[in-house]
Amino acid sequence: MEGLHQLEIIIMLLAVVLALTTVAQKIGIPYPIFLVLGGLVLGLMPGLPRVTLHPDLVFLVFLPPILWAAAYFTSFREFRRNLRPISLLAIGLVSATTAGVAVAAHALLPGIGWAEAIALGAIVSPPDAVSATAIGKRLGIPRRVVTILEGESLVNDATALVLYRAAVGAAMSGSFALGHTLYEFAFAALAGVVIGIGVAWITRWALCAMEDGFSQIGVTLLAPYIAWVCGELVDASAVLACVAGGLYLRQSFSGAVSPATRLQARAVWDLLIFLLNGVIFILIGLELGVLRDSMPAGQFRPVLIAGLVISVTTIVVRFAWVPLADLIPRWLSATVRARDPMSSWAEIFLVSWTGMRGIVTLAAALALPVSTGAGTPFPYRSEIILISFMVILVTLVLQGLSLPPIIRLLGFQEEDDLRQEETLAREHAATAALTRLDQVATETWAVTEQVERVRLRYLRRLERLTQASLLQEETSGSETVSFQRLQHEAFTAERRALISLRNNGTISDEVLHHLEQELDVASLHLGVGERRMKRIHS
Repeated sequence: MEGLHQLEIIIMLLAVVLALTTVAQKIGIPYPIFLVLGGLVLGLMPGLPRVTLHPDLVFLVFLPPILWAAAYFTSFREFRRNLRPISLLAIGLVSATTAGVAVAAHALLPGIGWAEAIALGAIVSPPDAVSATAIGKRLGIPRRVVTILEGESLVNDATALVLYRAAVGAAMSGSFALGHTLYEFAFAALAGVVIGIGVAWITRWALCAMEDGFSQIGVTLLAPYIAWVCGELVDASAVLACVAGGLYLRQSFSGAVSPATRLQARAVWDLLIFLLNGVIFILIGLELGVLRDSMPAGQFRPVLIAGLVISVTTIVVRFAWVPLADLIPRWLSATVRARDPMSSWAEIFLVSWTGMRGIVTLAAALALPVSTGAGTPFPYRSEIILISFMVILVTLVLQGLSLPPIIRLLGFQEEDDLRQEETLAREHAATAALTRLDQVATETWAVTEQVERVRLRYLRRLERLTQASLLQEETSGSETVSFQRLQHEAFTAERRALISLRNNGTISDEVLHHLEQELDVASLHLGVGERRMKRIHS
């Protein structure tokens, strides 16, 4: 019966996630922020069941697929190009934030030891991959900034968790070994990358050996959990294992599965990540309500004040570090100055301001031991957990809500390089197809009339690409919008006609679904895939 009760709670949470996400989209607030606030309100309401999160559950259930998917959809080319700023943020900034928060905590919380203060700093130091991808991409942030933020949030967890384990170990045993910590960091990083690539290679082999699309999708869902568990078993960085696996598998996934499987897999993964994001953010809000009840009445307010100060500390340290990390390498190296132009002040400000915390901070805080090696309660455990949740709440709400107006004020220009790359790729692909047609035209199975028909199709495609490039240079943005609307109206008419034929029994549902899928793919290609078919009122 207990399991049934928990299932009811999960169903209720999913329903609340869907409802709050719909409201957030209506009022224009990023849904992770709205879900945290909604969970906080629910957590403070009397009579509702309390939800207690187990840290191992948070790490194992939520983090592997989210990290794997974030890495999979990260451009490896852009990641490699921006490896220097990503490393300076993922390693340097995490260390600096840990130190700054430790100093602030030691001053604010009388009696807290340096080990516990450093553990708190490591917990709140890494901005979160979930928050960066769930909020950043929806707000029109420049592509290079998105790459840096995503790359930082994918890699910084390894640095933070190594510092966290070292600090917790020192608090448990009363001793700290710097050499052992550095060795642990190097081993965890290297072993994590090796495990991730190994799991991705095996996954690719399994995908190539399978024929059934659903089995292939199941393998992709299982892979991040295998990478995580293998990393944990050998004390490697499970985070880097998932990141490396996602990056590696993306390079070979296109050739391993069929087009239909790719479309289905994208839909399955999009739904999974949406649900995991939604549940984890609302659980953050719910857990804040639980923590409020667990704190003694006289200590709640001072800890809240300390949490606000430490939240400000994390923001200030980031604002101090990001400009220096951008300037100092160029001062020290002429090669860096020539290869990597100085970032604009708007980009520097945006990277400095975008540092939302989330799932890793949540799980690391809850994973603090209950007692030390001597059997005494872990010092300041409740205070550290509450402060960590305060940092999550402040950074998500303050920075997340302020991002849209800040981005509008910064006035970033629309980037055109991806569109140019897409046009070049289409032309190259069509030319390659024509070359291949010339090669197979002499084969016995190739019918001359059919070869010419396919050849004509690609020649027309090249002609349309050339005309589209010229049209794009001559037309304004309003004309492009008008063209998209006209095409949407035409597609809508086609869909209505097909539905009418299905409704009067002329065609079957199977034919409708097949033709409707073709229209859906064409809609996505023309940029109107998010528009629904409007109703016509007679």
